[in-house]
Amino acid sequence: MNLNIDAKKDMTYDAIVVGSGISGGWAAKELTQKGLKVLMLERGRDIKHIEGYETATKNPWDFPHRGRVTTQAAEEYWANMRTGYTANEEWRHHFENDKENPYLEKPGRQVDWIRGYHVGGRSLMWGRQSYRWNKEDFLANAKEGIGVDWPIRYEDLAPWYTYVEGFAGISGSKDGLDVLPDGNFLPAMQMNCVEKEVKKRIEKSFAGRHFLIGRVAHLTDPKQFHYDLGRAACQYRNQCMRGCPYGAYFSTQAATLPAAMKTGKLTLRPDSIVSEVLYDEQKGKATGVRVIDQNTKEVREYFARIIFLNASAFASTSILMNSKSKRFPNGMGNDSDQLGRNIMDHHLAVGASGTFEGMEDQYYYGRRANGIYIPRYRNWGNDKRDYVRGFGYQGGAGRAGWNRGNGMEGFGADFKESLTTPGPWTMSIGGFGEMIADPNNRMTLSPDQKDKWGLPLIVFDAAYGDNEKKMRKDMMNDAAEMLEAAGCKNVTPYNDESKHPGIGIHEMGTARMGRDPKTSVLNAHNQIHTVKNVFNTDGACMTSASCVNPSLTYMALTARAADFAVKEMKKGNL
Repeated sequence: MNLNIDAKKDMTYDAIVVGSGISGGWAAKELTQKGLKVLMLERGRDIKHIEGYETATKNPWDFPHRGRVTTQAAEEYWANMRTGYTANEEWRHHFENDKENPYLEKPGRQVDWIRGYHVGGRSLMWGRQSYRWNKEDFLANAKEGIGVDWPIRYEDLAPWYTYVEGFAGISGSKDGLDVLPDGNFLPAMQMNCVEKEVKKRIEKSFAGRHFLIGRVAHLTDPKQFHYDLGRAACQYRNQCMRGCPYGAYFSTQAATLPAAMKTGKLTLRPDSIVSEVLYDEQKGKATGVRVIDQNTKEVREYFARIIFLNASAFASTSILMNSKSKRFPNGMGNDSDQLGRNIMDHHLAVGASGTFEGMEDQYYYGRRANGIYIPRYRNWGNDKRDYVRGFGYQGGAGRAGWNRGNGMEGFGADFKESLTTPGPWTMSIGGFGEMIADPNNRMTLSPDQKDKWGLPLIVFDAAYGDNEKKMRKDMMNDAAEMLEAAGCKNVTPYNDESKHPGIGIHEMGTARMGRDPKTSVLNAHNQIHTVKNVFNTDGACMTSASCVNPSLTYMALTARAADFAVKEMKKGNL
């Protein structure tokens, strides 16, 4: 009996964090720095900072297929192939093999689920664009009668935005815009000569539209505490998805993990698939998690006073759905029947591109891992459209490189020599539009199909609605109109309607925050309404989607929730 008690002690922690990506890393950092003994569980393999980035410094000719996707890889990474880039040879090993880790889709209602099962998760491959939500983003649902009202406001999150921006290192310009609040920035990266000219022309032609440099999680002027973690300034390589050996962009490996490890209070356990959260019927609390070793399939249980689910929106929700008990026969915290519903993403693959004549005698420094940003202007102020919410644009200008020769006629030494000089300037902008919460856009667990660990497969049933389709017309037409006003030639608008939710890799919803347990899963502090010692702060918690990249908001929500959790533990409430 004593042996069992001792064994349980060895498996017991103050807190368990499920997932090691952007939000999981933040949870581990905040909880350990506040004195808690924390176990971080990651379902995938370990990737060590620097030494684990196996392609980070390879040259193009070092890749057997020069970065292209083989026929075998295309079959195995079938969902990744839909993005057009995540299955590429340079970084395919950071994305998940869809054949080995399948999921199911309802016909005509598909979802692109792009995953990264390893320590650091998608913090190693994210786009790093980092924007605050604005005040209206937290009010829009209530004003328009869509979904449920957010239980928090911008003012609740503003100090936490400031806090996480400082640690992560966000470079950007302060522009004084209500639609895109300023933050705690490092010096901004610089636009190139064409972008500066396009900015002048667009802002002159369209009142209320702003053309900014992107706000991005790259160190441009590292502070001493960044250096102390082993981080350095961005080298302008733009090979970020391979992993950054300089720690210049924010990732779990470069930032939150070393900070948490410095406390001596973090235990990291990779290869640990959490199958469910354990629940004590008498206490009305979660007691821990059940884990399957991904290699040996051995099952273990770990215990803690609080649990942070940060496995990513769909994975966290699948864990809750699989956590069934007498109290929760339909999944933990699912009294509202909202668990798995309201899938959101940002819809994209719509915009325009063109060429820019002149300035052929000018170039730019390095390969800037950033672009320009045009904040939302539709349904803002006095602008009213036949749809709700809005969109922003990301893009940039550059000069065509040697690979332009792929579609050109020619051969021989002179032809090769001509490709060593920069080609013409091009300018492109692509839209990122808000997707409205719809309870019919959902995920469920298959009753009969399981993965190789015996866990039920996720079944997706989601699609863009009329609001998104109406918005996309403006996203395409406005992009072309702006480029033409900027003097671009050969302007080509596009609207790829073959894409599905998930293509933005910003999946949100499925366990939304709200004020009422009857209509939401989580409360204002990211606790499950009915299981107060379980928190969720990844994309699952989102009540609406805004049109800006969500990762900075996940960081702020996580830091805020961790602070609340520790205070509640000290009060004896958890």
